[in-house]
Amino acid sequence: MTTGHGVNGGAGNEPGSGRGSGLSRRQLLGASAALGGAAWLLRGTVGPDSAEAATPVPPGLPAGTELFQRVFQNWSGEIRTDQLWTCAPRTPEEVPALADWAHANGWRLRATGYRHTWAPLTVANGTPDGARVLLLDTSRHLTALTADSPTTVRAQTGASMEALLAHLADRGLGLTACPAPGDLTVGGVLAIGGHGTAAPAAGEQRPDGHGYGSVSNQVVRLTAVVLDPATGRYTLRTFDRAEADSAAFLVHLGRAFLTEVVLRAGADRPLRCVSRLDIPATELFARPGSGSGSGGGLLGGLLGGGGPRTLADFVERDGRVEAIWFAYTEYPWLKTWTVTPTKPLASKAVDQPYNYPFSDSVPEPVAQLAGQIVSGAWGSAPLFGQLQYLIAKVALTGDLTDVLLSGGLLRDLLTGDLITHLLAGGLCSDLWGPSRTLLQYVRPTTLRVTANGYAVLAKRSDLQWVVSEFAAYYRQLLGEYQARGEFPVNGAVEIRVTGLEDPAYAGVPGARPPLLSALRPRADRPEWDTAVWLDVLAFPGTPGLERFARDLEQWLLRTFDGTRAGVRVEWSKGWAYTADAAWSDPDLLGRVIPDSLRAGGGPGWDEAVAVLDRYDPYRVFGNPFLDGLLK
Repeated sequence: MTTGHGVNGGAGNEPGSGRGSGLSRRQLLGASAALGGAAWLLRGTVGPDSAEAATPVPPGLPAGTELFQRVFQNWSGEIRTDQLWTCAPRTPEEVPALADWAHANGWRLRATGYRHTWAPLTVANGTPDGARVLLLDTSRHLTALTADSPTTVRAQTGASMEALLAHLADRGLGLTACPAPGDLTVGGVLAIGGHGTAAPAAGEQRPDGHGYGSVSNQVVRLTAVVLDPATGRYTLRTFDRAEADSAAFLVHLGRAFLTEVVLRAGADRPLRCVSRLDIPATELFARPGSGSGSGGGLLGGLLGGGGPRTLADFVERDGRVEAIWFAYTEYPWLKTWTVTPTKPLASKAVDQPYNYPFSDSVPEPVAQLAGQIVSGAWGSAPLFGQLQYLIAKVALTGDLTDVLLSGGLLRDLLTGDLITHLLAGGLCSDLWGPSRTLLQYVRPTTLRVTANGYAVLAKRSDLQWVVSEFAAYYRQLLGEYQARGEFPVNGAVEIRVTGLEDPAYAGVPGARPPLLSALRPRADRPEWDTAVWLDVLAFPGTPGLERFARDLEQWLLRTFDGTRAGVRVEWSKGWAYTADAAWSDPDLLGRVIPDSLRAGGGPGWDEAVAVLDRYDPYRVFGNPFLDGLLK
């Protein structure tokens, strides 16, 4: 039950021959490093005067710095460091002083918040306590949210996305799309071009303030810490979106430090979110022209889903879709969001986010089976996928048919008490409410998985072709591994669709799209107006996972080679795979990824790197991984 969003190889488990004894839910969610269960807690916080401090206090820090040591651990538990010195700036003005100190003393500064990330953009796995790196926790104090104008919000970058959307909702405003977790900092989302799932439905007119790209593209003004060449000291500088250099800061991968942004929003539009699990993958992801995708059935008719039923059909009708395809199952969990001003009779009204408790609070059988898998029972992956599917179907629709037909261990896991528990909160297949209540639906208590991530840019009419090619190869590859007795995937495939970055959405004349965004349009391919986001999820340490991810990545690059569609990586996820690790293939890091943002001509990769270097020539805001990537 996971919809991971938002990253460095590390802790894992060697495959074993037995099923293992399993883990309790408390153990799974509270202590398992493999699942990252406590990654959202402060681990081992130690004050500078404590005898437990691992290293001496950094000398000469600016007076009043709130300093402590703690372990950095990311969302999936794959990145874990020694206790690193960390501080919590109380005001934006403290950050330039810290940058001056870092430059003078040979240290580097890394912004951190809720650590919901996969890629080693903050720090790498295993960073030792002796490394000269100081983490700056923005989530303690840099959290202010204020109205900047009737249609904009001034947000400090440590504010959470949940708080941002709540602030907007209180003012009658909202975003078209955003990442599903609420426990992300605004700064973290902007750094990697965080997005949701939204493309314009057929005939949809975009209201002012709304957009179909990333959250970064909604920025109208930003304040960054930069070097002042006149004084040789770091300072706060505000960039208007019309300034050319601002385009390098909108998605910066942690190579800059933003203290504050002004974001544009539009009048909130209530949404209806419908979930269904009655369309087989062979139909939802059918090849164009194959003849699949007709007839909605009884459930489809009740939920407004009669007629063609391919993913492209739902994008055309609703504009906002997500498919979650549990491994080794045939019926994906399809969610569609429709702009719906008034509550439909059949819908359940909601006034708060996180409305899928079966996904956020992991049921005991799922926790036990997950614990067995990460303890070495990797061959249980098909059973795990089927269990996730059945629990979702019961909780969403109340349909017990498949449960009654199941047998063996699967039937033993689906106890009467579990079914009663799943049905107790009411069905959640048809929800309606303010946009924020339906856009944020992932809590930090869900299962922790790792994920690869890619955006395939194509024209809207090729959307179904992209999805069908991917689904066919994924199924083929999974089958080839299974035939060899290997089960490298035990999570789900997630497929979402967005528009690209149109700078007009910001409402600032002269604005340019974010240079390093995966959604930046290509000047030579104006017909490419859509991005299909593809993620494959699995528990960290699963044997063969990196090799499987490399096979898939290489296929994506061969298939979507820039002729009919093109591939870019999703910065927060896994990419550049070797057979053993992510973020490691030298050809992808040094050539393929930069070229994906150079292709098409015009400003892009090289300009962004040059601008970021000009404003931080000492690379105070950087780390060794970014040094190699952003050459």
